[in-house]
Amino acid sequence: MAEAERIIGTPDTPDDGGERTAAAGTSAGPRASGPAGASEGPAPVGRRTGRGRRIAVLFAVATFAYAVDLISKMLVVARLEGHAPIRVVGDWLELHAIRNPGAAFGFGAAFTIIFTLIAAAVILVIIRLARKLYSFPWAIALGLLLGGALGNLTDRIFRAPGIFEGEVVDFIAPQGFAVFNLADSAIVCGGILIVLLSFRGLDPDGTVHQD
Repeated sequence: MAEAERIIGTPDTPDDGGERTAAAGTSAGPRASGPAGASEGPAPVGRRTGRGRRIAVLFAVATFAYAVDLISKMLVVARLEGHAPIRVVGDWLELHAIRNPGAAFGFGAAFTIIFTLIAAAVILVIIRLARKLYSFPWAIALGLLLGGALGNLTDRIFRAPGIFEGEVVDFIAPQGFAVFNLADSAIVCGGILIVLLSFRGLDPDGTVHQD
């Protein structure tokens, strides 16, 4: 009888049961860690994809703002400098070409080099910030700032009287207001958008905080 129990019981109980437990443990292990892996693995890939799209938007907006500013200044230098102002809306708005050694809207004419360094620093900060960019509105705002800063920095570097001291071409002249250009407009619009996003609590990384 003992021999029969040994023959019948031994193969089924310890060995077979042990294999099922081990197999269950082996298969249960990956399944238990599978969802965690799924939440940690694909999520960063999705985040990287989202960030890549936002960075693409940033540089697309910056490229557009920079190109429009550059083309407008080339046309102004070629066709408007040395000529009488062109009235666009009566006395309310004119196109009047001037060279501005100062900051946006003609402020700080004595600090040309300082403003050049500030513009370069802003560009570097925006590029650095792009590494953590996951917000579409922030991508537009930073793109406007980047395009505008590049537009005026190009004038600072390549226009007379010399490198880093070049005068910016301004030509939009509303009545009773300083003369400015499209780069200045892009910078102001980007700044306003950033203020609005900050008031709403939206950060560049896409998170929303409550004050």
